[in-house]
Amino acid sequence: MRKVVSRDGTTIAFEKSGDGPPIVLLNGSFRDHTIFDALVPELAPHCTTYVYDRRGRGESGDAPEYAVGREVEDLAAVIEAAGGEAVVFAGSSGANLALEAALAGVPITRLALHEPFYRVDGFPKPPWNVAKTTRVLLSENRRHEAVEYFLGSFLGLTPDSVAEWRRGPIWAMNETNAHTLPYDIAICGDYEVPVERLAEYRTEALVLNSDGTSDWLRAAARATADALPNGRGLELPGSWHRIDMDVLGRTLAEFATA
Repeated sequence: MRKVVSRDGTTIAFEKSGDGPPIVLLNGSFRDHTIFDALVPELAPHCTTYVYDRRGRGESGDAPEYAVGREVEDLAAVIEAAGGEAVVFAGSSGANLALEAALAGVPITRLALHEPFYRVDGFPKPPWNVAKTTRVLLSENRRHEAVEYFLGSFLGLTPDSVAEWRRGPIWAMNETNAHTLPYDIAICGDYEVPVERLAEYRTEALVLNSDGTSDWLRAAARATADALPNGRGLELPGSWHRIDMDVLGRTLAEFATA
């Protein structure tokens, strides 16, 4: 992988593929750049894709103390490597991070978001002590339990869904990156859509959700789109917190090259 150095000296690893206008892909909770392995081939004929390991994951470095602002600087460093400005696509808690970067003035030409982790009225927030409990589990090296706790308490999955997730193909990646779960909890802040701050953001934005996702994620996507002056929402075919890859690829390619 290629490397770029973020403002605080942390090395961030990324891969570059394809040809066309640059688009940076930003992942969500406890995953690395490989989560986009199926999406990159869909975009590469139309765009130059940049996928990177967020700090603390994969081949990227980390720092002793975490701050959301450092991750904003990481994204800015990757965009600088992409030529100084780029379209950004971000999903899950990564969408919250991308919005923080956009509001901080990172040169994003267009912003596409998939189901940001906000909670709107009528949907309960995670437990008030979710961050502390997660840190305690990790400090005791109970990574397996930390992942299960995050999936249930933070994402709201049922015990049966957590058990199914545990049998799935990305469980090993989840455990490997479990130490970064407090990062994503911090990124989500108070879980409220920052309506007043978003009202000042004028860049074109596309907020996506799947037709098979949770009601709270659908509501969060719609509220985010409504809060952005140049935002629009779009529901696409998919399952829980996932859009069918061929549809997502076409949608993002059209958005990035329009």
